[in-house]
Amino acid sequence: MIVRAFLGFPPFKPSPDWLPSHIHVSLINMNIEPAESARGYRMTARAASSAATGERILDAALEMFWELPTDQISLDEVARRAGVSVQTVIRRFGGKDGLVAAAAERESTAIRQQRDQAPAGDVTAAVQVLVEHYEAFGDRVLRMLAEEEQVPALRRIVDEGRALHRDWCTRVFATALTGRSPAVRRRRLAQLMAVCDVHMWKLLRRDAGLSRRQTELAIVELLTPILKEP
Repeated sequence: MIVRAFLGFPPFKPSPDWLPSHIHVSLINMNIEPAESARGYRMTARAASSAATGERILDAALEMFWELPTDQISLDEVARRAGVSVQTVIRRFGGKDGLVAAAAERESTAIRQQRDQAPAGDVTAAVQVLVEHYEAFGDRVLRMLAEEEQVPALRRIVDEGRALHRDWCTRVFATALTGRSPAVRRRRLAQLMAVCDVHMWKLLRRDAGLSRRQTELAIVELLTPILKEP
């Protein structure tokens, strides 16, 4: 106003038509969206925290599973090692059987991924992957097999392990099984599964005292005549 007067212009008077008839303020945009964003963040954080708690419980259960006979695993000790309450363990897994099954499922997935690294058709490389697996898990698997009849919760896990082993042998030695009659294919697959079984590893590595390298060579030598059989 002062500037206009100084320059000789009349004071500025806005026309009523110039003024907006109303001012619209969106409360939704101002308040709700930030609230929704914050709520989404909190939900994501809670989900991540819950998943981390579940993983800690499974870690503790697996640690005890490989240390102790299954009937000596207590939910109290699992909860203590995981840093949670027993009620949290029960709420997440429904009890000891559910916890053992969930832990075994996670371990089975890791084992399958490791064994799937074995290339089909390369016997030496496949046996190296197999022995590497047994070096890490063989003694534990043997103890689990020994408990199979006494612990019903282990039976399904052991059966799944047998199916995994069968699938692995079928894939890795596919060329030796292709084009065979059903009877021959079934017999040959059984031979391959027996030679690659954890008990064969135990006989060579633990009972006979062979080195890891000598164990690998022995398994390859046992497989070779089966794979070359017409």
